[in-house]
Amino acid sequence: PTCRPVPAASLAASRVRPLPSSCPSVADAMALLLESEFKVLPADKQIETEPFLEAVSHLPPFFDCLGAPIVYAPVKADLSGNIKKIRAVYESNPTRFKTLQNILEAEKEMYGSAWPKVGATLALMWLKRGLKFIQVLLQSLCDGERDEDNPNLIRVNATKAYEIALQKYHGWVLQKLFMGSVYALPYKSDLLKALEKGRDVKEEETLEKIHQFLTKVTPILDAIYEMYTKMNAELNYKA
Repeated sequence: PTCRPVPAASLAASRVRPLPSSCPSVADAMALLLESEFKVLPADKQIETEPFLEAVSHLPPFFDCLGAPIVYAPVKADLSGNIKKIRAVYESNPTRFKTLQNILEAEKEMYGSAWPKVGATLALMWLKRGLKFIQVLLQSLCDGERDEDNPNLIRVNATKAYEIALQKYHGWVLQKLFMGSVYALPYKSDLLKALEKGRDVKEEETLEKIHQFLTKVTPILDAIYEMYTKMNAELNYKA
């Protein structure tokens, strides 16, 4: 699952810091986030597996940009791991597992009482939560939510994303680590600049690109959550 428990460590020394300018891969990863080609959700809400996996494959490096590796490195690793698990199932029979719903329906039949805490169903359950974290954080930035006393910080946005997407699935130790990690987050200006591969672009232009990204991602994510609810596949155990 995404966000497995990690060793407790003091984050007292961690404070807001810029993205590592010496690491161009970070900027490239952020740019890829917005360039991810999520398909428009079809009317029947059937999400094709292959295009979905290709689009989400660009998402894990987003967590490199949030500082506090002790907290976010496991998130990135598990996000990548869950994508690989879903792809392995898909590639075992691309015709049978053409859509995400095909996967859940087939695994429900295959695994019986062990389902849904198994296979690609479990992997997608955690993957959607990581995607939800990114979506809420970026939507919050687009909506202009901020700390009026510190408008260039993204603590408000990241805290909202964590509380909505992940907090309820974490035990006390992980919750404390995540809430402490907000002090190591980069400045909003640095995050937005990374989305533009380091180019100087007006904030409004970057936020518009984020908005366009969200117009495709949000309906897909909502459809996945709806599918899990309808199939009683959602689990609320704590990592």
